[in-house]
Amino acid sequence: MTSKSLPSLLEQRAQIAQQIAQLGDLRCGSITSTSGRCGKPNCRCHQPDQPPHGPNIRLTFKTQGKTVTESLSSPAAVRKAEREIAGFRKYEELSREFVNINAQICPVRPVEEPAQSLQEKKRLKPSKRKSPAK
Repeated sequence: MTSKSLPSLLEQRAQIAQQIAQLGDLRCGSITSTSGRCGKPNCRCHQPDQPPHGPNIRLTFKTQGKTVTESLSSPAAVRKAEREIAGFRKYEELSREFVNINAQICPVRPVEEPAQSLQEKKRLKPSKRKSPAK
């Protein structure tokens, strides 16, 4: 791993932050296609040699620990969801890069000793005498 200068690392971090700021709408999840038979016994999907209902395109994602599924009713809705998911994947990639750059910055940045105030300089040291037994 090559050692980079602090200014170049800070510039890389700023560029990544700028890219994150320019991301559009994004959401996590995945798009799936489902087919199946419904619960109506007289429906055509229960007849021999008849196909099941579908394909039904759905977006599945987690929110607050629960799996949520949304139906995507049109090709335009599917394309929109695909763009948002691609935006989220780009966000994840940039986020990993941002963390990696910060991990490189931390050991390179010099330690800054804060100036002590007059009060801190005058602070008394604790007594080294033992307290009397009770």
